[in-house]
Amino acid sequence: MIRVAVIGAGQWGPNLIRNFATGERSEVAWVVDRDPARLAQVSQRFPSIQVAPEADPALSDPKVDAVVIATPSSTHHALGRAALAAGKHVLVEKPIATTSAHAEELCALAEQKQRVLVVGHVFLHNTAVQRVKAYLNEGHLGRVHYISMVRTNLGPIRGDVDAAWDLAAHDLSVANHWLSAEPLSVNAVGGAWINPGLADAVFLTFRYPNDVLLNVHASWLNPRKDRMVTVVGDRRMLTFDDMASLEPLRIYDKHVTDERRQSYVDTYASFRNQVREGDILIPKVSVGEPLRAECEHFLDCISKGTPPIGGGREAAAVVRALEAVSRSMKNGGREEAVLR
Repeated sequence: MIRVAVIGAGQWGPNLIRNFATGERSEVAWVVDRDPARLAQVSQRFPSIQVAPEADPALSDPKVDAVVIATPSSTHHALGRAALAAGKHVLVEKPIATTSAHAEELCALAEQKQRVLVVGHVFLHNTAVQRVKAYLNEGHLGRVHYISMVRTNLGPIRGDVDAAWDLAAHDLSVANHWLSAEPLSVNAVGGAWINPGLADAVFLTFRYPNDVLLNVHASWLNPRKDRMVTVVGDRRMLTFDDMASLEPLRIYDKHVTDERRQSYVDTYASFRNQVREGDILIPKVSVGEPLRAECEHFLDCISKGTPPIGGGREAAAVVRALEAVSRSMKNGGREEAVLR
């Protein structure tokens, strides 16, 4: 059994506690939170779990193998560093840190201590996301031209980071995973209407190697919950609707043909001859719980040495891109390089 300490029992923490406490390979030894009411709820449901308002007792417990951090973003670096320094494996919610320097420090410390460092970019463990990755690796869509991602809802509204760091971080992690690359630059604009200085909606355009574009619309100030992705390749196109749990993927056998008329003819028929309209395929995708898969993956990384999906280095790349987003928004949408 892998013994886990969970730091943070707020909005997301209870889901992590449930997964690690009810699994066959792990048990939760400690839950840490500064809110006595939350600790009381944990003790009522899981009487065997020790609770504390501060992390020190859990980090100093030699029987604790791993620490799971589900606290505000600004605390991730300090808590992650303390856990790694204590020799614990770490699963920390995204973002790994609020600066790339702190992210790199955590990665270096994990490597020095030979500990597992996984970051909670949970959508990487979505079965549909993994299916799209397989399609791209196999060249099923051909050369990717661009990806469009929409992630909107009415709330939850954060008070510590803006919509880019909260929401677009998910899309960046997925796009980087799909393309096996980091963005080179970004143009970003956003609006802050609720909390001054924290954008409630952002519109981001990233440029990747091989002239691939990624456009992201992320907002917690929107009447609809929408998670729609479009991937356009030169052979086929794909849509991924994460709200359609039974049939999230559609593959369109559509593309512009290589046939070009020698002379220009201004007719609809001429246009049609340059576009292929093929079948639409709806792949069968098994429905699973991404968070459960993420937790099981973390345990596999510890017990089997499985290479992390969404490890520290990949998460640091997301932070570098988000720093460029912040610079671009500060400079009125100016294109900013993603610094390495």
